[in-house]
Amino acid sequence: MKINNLTKEEVLHNLVTSENGLSEEEAKRRLSEFGLNEIEEVKRTSLSIKFLKQFIHFLAILLWIGAGLAILSEILHPGEGMLTLGLAIIGVIFINAIFTFVQEYRAEKSIEKLRLLLPFYVKVIREEKEKEIPARDVVPGDLIILSEGNKVPADSRLIDTTYLMLNNASLTGESEPVPAQHKPCEGEIIESRNIAFAGTTVVSGSGKAIVFATGMGTEFGRIAHLTSAVEAGLSPLQKEIVKVTRIIAFLSTIMGVLFFFIGHLIGIGFWENFIFAIGIIIANVPEGLLPTVTLSLAMGSQRMAKKKALIKTLTSVETLGSVTVICTDKTGTLTQNRMEVKEIWTADYRKIPPSPPFSKSPFCPPLIKGDIGGLSGGMGGLDSYEWLIKTAYLCNNARFINGEYKGDPTETALLKYARENIGELKSERLHEIPFDSERKRMTTVNKILEMEILSPRFPPSPIPRFYALTKGAMESVLPICKYILRNGKITSLDEALKKETTDAYHSLMDKGLRVLSFAYREAGDSSGVLQYAPTFIETDMVFVGLIGIEDPPRPEVSEAVRKCREAGIKIIMITGDASRTAVAIAKEIGLVKGSPFVIEGHEFVRMSDKELREKLTEEEIIFSRMTPKHKMRVVSILKEEGQRVAVTGDGVNDAPALKKADIGIAMGIAGTDVAKEASDMILLDDNFATIVNAIEEGRAVYDNIRKFISYIFSSNIPEIVPYLAYILFRIPLPLTIIQILAVDLGTDMLPALALGAEKPTEGIMKQPPRDPKERLLNLRLLTRAYLFLGPIEAAAGLFGFFYVLKSGGWQWGQMLPSDNLLYMQATTACLTAIIVTQVANVFACRSFRESVFKIGLFSNKLIFIGIAFEILLQIFIVYHPWGNRIFATAPISLNIWLILIPFAVFLFIAEEIRKVFLHQIYHT
Repeated sequence: MKINNLTKEEVLHNLVTSENGLSEEEAKRRLSEFGLNEIEEVKRTSLSIKFLKQFIHFLAILLWIGAGLAILSEILHPGEGMLTLGLAIIGVIFINAIFTFVQEYRAEKSIEKLRLLLPFYVKVIREEKEKEIPARDVVPGDLIILSEGNKVPADSRLIDTTYLMLNNASLTGESEPVPAQHKPCEGEIIESRNIAFAGTTVVSGSGKAIVFATGMGTEFGRIAHLTSAVEAGLSPLQKEIVKVTRIIAFLSTIMGVLFFFIGHLIGIGFWENFIFAIGIIIANVPEGLLPTVTLSLAMGSQRMAKKKALIKTLTSVETLGSVTVICTDKTGTLTQNRMEVKEIWTADYRKIPPSPPFSKSPFCPPLIKGDIGGLSGGMGGLDSYEWLIKTAYLCNNARFINGEYKGDPTETALLKYARENIGELKSERLHEIPFDSERKRMTTVNKILEMEILSPRFPPSPIPRFYALTKGAMESVLPICKYILRNGKITSLDEALKKETTDAYHSLMDKGLRVLSFAYREAGDSSGVLQYAPTFIETDMVFVGLIGIEDPPRPEVSEAVRKCREAGIKIIMITGDASRTAVAIAKEIGLVKGSPFVIEGHEFVRMSDKELREKLTEEEIIFSRMTPKHKMRVVSILKEEGQRVAVTGDGVNDAPALKKADIGIAMGIAGTDVAKEASDMILLDDNFATIVNAIEEGRAVYDNIRKFISYIFSSNIPEIVPYLAYILFRIPLPLTIIQILAVDLGTDMLPALALGAEKPTEGIMKQPPRDPKERLLNLRLLTRAYLFLGPIEAAAGLFGFFYVLKSGGWQWGQMLPSDNLLYMQATTACLTAIIVTQVANVFACRSFRESVFKIGLFSNKLIFIGIAFEILLQIFIVYHPWGNRIFATAPISLNIWLILIPFAVFLFIAEEIRKVFLHQIYHT
């Protein structure tokens, strides 16, 4: 028979398990037999294919053509050194391919490491104990516990359900949740309501199930659907860089061809023109730009992970820097999620009594029913305070297990307070109507033994009674109450008592407390017949009282909110709590200064999009009593208005809003599996301050990319100018192609990467968010690189070149052969000048507006490692025979270095002066 046709007992028998779960020894044996509960990933592109692709992209093809032409020219016109040039260009292709491949491989590995930070855990029962184990360790026969927001780890047969709703979209494509049940079903397994399939999610309710298939044996495995892959892909920024590189390469080619013909017109030979054209192309193209950007993004994501922000894709790193609005939950994000009962109100007590009005004992004895008048008071005629505490205890899904409280933080706080005041309370729960965000209340039906005195001549005898116990939001509980417990009697809840209750509710909320209301009623008639329909149970209830729970704000949130204000980021609180509680907390953390505009859930539903659009322009706005599905509408309208939205969420119903937002942020501790899958970023500590830190890091990553682009582009000018001087003024070529490559793919690489590791500058969160339409290569950056820093380096290079030539007796107009010692020393001086000024330039590019002394001259140690590498490589090129042979250089005297250093000092001082002027402009 199919497993869906079997009864609960038959399922347990067939899978050789029990309601106590497997033993650890048996689970280990089955894991060995059936293997890990994992879906085999689709075959990835092999490393060899990825490496080969580095030789056929646009830039590589351009360089292959150049190398081919150089080798062809050597064949047709030998003796011009074109073979060396051709081989050098091929060397560049290989160096670039290896560098890019290594960087992409490192970036990919960093993403895989980040994935390992967030394993997928499952609750199981083994050896009669509830345990949490990695999903990969689940085996057939395991008894798993399912609750709202869980992802089902393996194909399982349900044996117990409480209002369980499953979303099978990942398997069937049907987005509507379906009700599940645990009774035997006929028909196909795929259509059975008593099967929870691997990869599906629990929308609401709870249940228990026995695993019958794992890994590739599941329905998911059979269709080979990969559920856990994180694909990085090319982000918009990376696509822009690819586009920019191609544009520059195209323009360089046009420039090379144009100057080739100009040279031809003024009488320069074909081969000289050809060398010039190739030099112009290579000097302009930033060969190492894309892999450097990719690695910078990966490094940024790893730095964020250290700050408890797990970035799932590289795309999200750059997007964070342009966020303008954060829509955030309150509980657990702005607050500590450390709930504690602080105040209690009943019609008899106005606050927590200094000592309980009843004795505390380890086990509560059976209750003795007394005459309290009116309707049945139940639970032995207890006063309203004790009634309230016992309702909070029994209408509760938290548990005290192995000396620890486990469950929802709010319910845990209630259970802890109740246990500390009345000890253990025994009761049999018969039914539960679970809490959901629409009803905003939870009800249980409990069987309680009460000791009733039937006659003074006989001892009290136990009588089973059935009670419906309810807790929830005031606006949800009060309307279903007809009575109130006061002075040991059930009294009609008239308007005066309603006002008194509401005033008490408001008073507690104004203190920033989360306030829950409690009520009860008898749930069975005299014959003990129970009716579980909510319309019967949740009517004509007796209001018991209020409990105010404190969830203090996180101490670091106030500073994070201040940072957001300075950074031009608007924060919108969207909470399920009441308005007064939300406003009190918002004022405490500095989120609001005056009287914020507050929209409650019932008002939100009635609002048109036009009205909501207008309200969202308010400077301070709070949404209260909101359900998760309302977030989606807020996010959609904000995005339509051109905002870049980050939104937090932890529940199943938050998933659409998390996907819709520019940055979906899930809670790593309190978040459901569904929310984590839908998000772009996961907070490993559920802390709002971590979001702000991640935004700061995102801005820094984008800023750092601009810094090393500015650094790389600055050296283009001293590489291009020598070729222009060569073609226009008929002088020996001051810088050879191979020497250009020594700069672009040698000395510049490590300093550029070091710039990518710069920490956020002090003023980065005092600037408004970046406009997403703003281009990476804007006019300001290009002007600074090409018209300010670059010309200084070009002047240094030409000065060094002519200084050596003149010192050696060279006359204007005299052309020197490429193997002439004086000529090689002159080109070496030109190359050295570029390297020396690039050392100063790396410090200049560490910030765009702030002095390097303000951010700390030694704050980035990688800079000094990069500079040391740069200088050592240049010493090798200048003084080692191999370096001389490869790069056509010759040793130069120490005084040449000394006369070039002032140019580096001038560049550094000029840039510092520019920053002073900028600082004055922006602060006046």
